[in-house]
Amino acid sequence: MVQPVAFEEIRNIADYEIERSDWRPQVMALKDRRRVRVGGHLTFLFENHDTVRYQVQEMMRIERIVRERDIRHELETYNELIPAPYGLCASLLIEYDSPEERTVWLRELLGLEDHVWFQAGGLPPVKARFDTRQIASDRISSVQYVKFDLGAERAAALSGGGRLIVDHPRYTASTELTGDALTELVADVRP
Repeated sequence: MVQPVAFEEIRNIADYEIERSDWRPQVMALKDRRRVRVGGHLTFLFENHDTVRYQVQEMMRIERIVRERDIRHELETYNELIPAPYGLCASLLIEYDSPEERTVWLRELLGLEDHVWFQAGGLPPVKARFDTRQIASDRISSVQYVKFDLGAERAAALSGGGRLIVDHPRYTASTELTGDALTELVADVRP
């Protein structure tokens, strides 16, 4: 089970700058293990404690956030990406090469929130829950936050394999979870 990031774990900007050169390559390698591509244009980055802490630290660094209340706000925002017990959370990146193509597809993919599934073992797939703040009436955002509430039975079955499925009328693809990605996600849902 993945724990939220606590305020006490956050380094001030100066201390983080010193730690960053050693820690950043480790987190990038972790993200590589947790990244799953579905088709040619959707990438799911499954979040955990370390990826969320890294994101908070990077936001503080980039935006020069130093006030405690502002740091706590960042923590509250990004801790939403920590999955509930027996769940998984991912940042979903919708990636197209040109801005023009991306603009077209962010409209074409309206309704995507009803067409993303996670299958664990041989059990029926569970539908993703999207953060509806990222979806407008005329287009979706190129970054989506999704949650999969697996429950105890699916979480236990995940060690036997998993699959991400997208069945949108304009985008159909699926990817079998293997290797590092599967190992990472199985560890996330372990009680």
